[in-house]
Amino acid sequence: MRKAQLKQMKVARLCRFGDIRIENIPIPEIGPRDALIKTRACGICSGDVMPWYIEKKAPLVLGHEPAGEIVELGKELLSAPCFPPDSVPFSVGDRVFVHHHAPCMECRYCRRGTHVQCETWRSTSIIPGGISEYILIPEINLRNDTLTLPEEMSYEDGTLIEPTACVVKSFTRSAIKKGDTLLVIGLGVMGQIHILLARKSGAGKVIGADRVPFRLNKALQFGADHAIDVSKDDLFESVRVLTDGDMADVVIVGPNSAAAMQQGMGVVSRGGTVVLFTPAKPGERLRIDPNSLYFRDISLVTSYSCGPEDTREALALIRGGWISAERLVTHTFPIEKTAEAFTLTSQAGDSLKSIVVFS
Repeated sequence: MRKAQLKQMKVARLCRFGDIRIENIPIPEIGPRDALIKTRACGICSGDVMPWYIEKKAPLVLGHEPAGEIVELGKELLSAPCFPPDSVPFSVGDRVFVHHHAPCMECRYCRRGTHVQCETWRSTSIIPGGISEYILIPEINLRNDTLTLPEEMSYEDGTLIEPTACVVKSFTRSAIKKGDTLLVIGLGVMGQIHILLARKSGAGKVIGADRVPFRLNKALQFGADHAIDVSKDDLFESVRVLTDGDMADVVIVGPNSAAAMQQGMGVVSRGGTVVLFTPAKPGERLRIDPNSLYFRDISLVTSYSCGPEDTREALALIRGGWISAERLVTHTFPIEKTAEAFTLTSQAGDSLKSIVVFS
């Protein structure tokens, strides 16, 4: 593989929102305890197409949902006769999922299970990014949030581990109880994963809400009892009728807007929980009547990204057939057409998950 270090690789670089260029850059050289993977597939995240969120990071190589094959390990990992306790149990040829962030597993945040607040988690990354023919996996990522894919699991399924893990965390944060009525506002791929995992998480009645017929129909196919077209029907009145006035015990708010969050707070039941799954646009403000929350015992919680426990559970859920690329991946593209995948995802229309697949 050292010879390959003299070669170049293709990457998809976002220079500004809507301006994605395919560039050739050198394949990165790994350190003594790092790994290099050949990328086989990488998903386009809904966060990648939020202009305010992604443009502040530009220029960057897009993608943080990769799955691939280890093609090189650092010399200290290769030279060990067996893997010591402080090493990583991987070999060249292993098929893996890699999280783009990894926690230290030692700080006060990690000890509390709030890994996304760990300074190491926030500072780590994969190099140069997910939509790249090769990716350098730093030791901390390799050690603390890289998983071996089962032989029967495709690379396309592997790209769904990170988004599924975010939903796993969302349900944990929601404290959903058996028999609860669940309302999912926004039926893009993340909303659909909530729908697919709703029964497993304990939901009794499952309601989806969106304005795109394709996505409303998908939610019904994936197990929702009802799908509300908010372009035609009032959300509050529809939920009131469907729940006999009780409203939803758990509301997942997917759209990145304070207006959607406000709607979510308006349709939750007494004693219920509203999960803010996505951040609002910069400068937006959420108006809250604290007494309404207090006397109705409403829990307003956030759910940001995911941690290692969530990714492990997500892999198990995909392996168990709850989530699959066959159901959720509607479009695949070669790296040369990353801009098309990006545009399709940003349109939020007749599609769910777009992924870039490498030959």
